Amino acid sequence: MMLAAVSGTAGTIANGIWSPSGCGTEPAVPVIDQSSVDAYNQSVKAINDWQQQANAYNACVIKEANTDNSLIANAANDEQARLRAAIEKIQAETTAAKAKLDKK
Repeated sequence: MMLAAVSGTAGTIANGIWSPSGCGTEPAVPVIDQSSVDAYNQSVKAINDWQQQANAYNACVIKEANTDNSLIANAANDEQARLRAAIEKIQAETTAAKAKLDKK
């Protein structure tokens, strides 16, 4: 049996749930403080900061997911090609052996 170590995986899977591993912690959604105009203005500033962090986090998640999807697809394609080649080889050997025996 051939085992291949796939390097470069980006995310992790635990209990059937995929999560990014190199994106840091998802930024917490800020709360809008309506207690005063100043508090509200600070909330808006926090929301703007959060939105930039959330966009960066989201871009990282997308990049890691795409990387993992590509690695999985490539590994599956390679395994299928290896198995297909083994099947074709044994079929060719079987056909050749049958043809040889039929001549006897």
